Amino acid sequence: MRKRPLILLTNDDGIEAAGLLALERAMAALGEVWVVAPSGERSTCSHSLTLRRELPVERLGPRRWAVDGTPVDCVFVGMFGLLPRRPAVVVSGINHGPNLGTDTIYSGTVAAAREGALRGVPSVAVSLTEGERFDEAARIAAELVRRVLRSGPHALADGRGVLLNLNVPPRVTGPARLARLGRRAYPEEVAVRRVGGSAHAARIGGYPVKADGERGADTRAIAQGRPSLTPLTLDLTQRDARRRFGALLEMLGHAGPAAPTRSRGTASASRARTGGGR
Repeated sequence: MRKRPLILLTNDDGIEAAGLLALERAMAALGEVWVVAPSGERSTCSHSLTLRRELPVERLGPRRWAVDGTPVDCVFVGMFGLLPRRPAVVVSGINHGPNLGTDTIYSGTVAAAREGALRGVPSVAVSLTEGERFDEAARIAAELVRRVLRSGPHALADGRGVLLNLNVPPRVTGPARLARLGRRAYPEEVAVRRVGGSAHAARIGGYPVKADGERGADTRAIAQGRPSLTPLTLDLTQRDARRRFGALLEMLGHAGPAAPTRSRGTASASRARTGGGR
């Protein structure tokens, strides 16, 4: 009997988050669902992997595990320590809030999916940009995952899985739109206060966050009520660097490595070996 595809679910909002529970329900019809998620909220931790401490892991059900670690920890521990076989797809979310544009740099949700893709598994990050209507976002995510599973080897390239970033608006007015990453500008604000003596405390953050509305951007699709779907790259090489920073790269290319500094004794020995010197 052919086994159902194994679907690994995780998130960065914690294993009891409403978005993850909605995703778990929606994915049940597509395969054998395993949940390996952080024991508590781990938002904005990016691609952090814990290497210097032992991670407590708790079994909460037949295929539900809580890890006291980051979302990337969860994917790694799940794939190589808990799952009975390799997952067919990794799905991370549903995040409580957007992961648009520059959000993807900081996002633990996106990082978990990226870890799956790096390990050769097609992976999807799912976010609800506003509100708590997770069932609709979960339905859209399930349809996307169904198509990814059907695509088979077409979701793989060069030993790595496709990495898809799905954002769903609170009120969907049309089908998903393929989009590039836009820009979201966070206020550059830090509140610093004295807590006693020379000790201070700093809090990063500020509102409102401004989003661009450029044509083709994920931020624009969401503003128009359309889910945005963005394939993300795993290769961080800047392909157009010569166009953008041509003069700088020309200077760097001609700089060359610094010449080694030799002591007087070394120079004399060299001349002696080659017959040099006066």
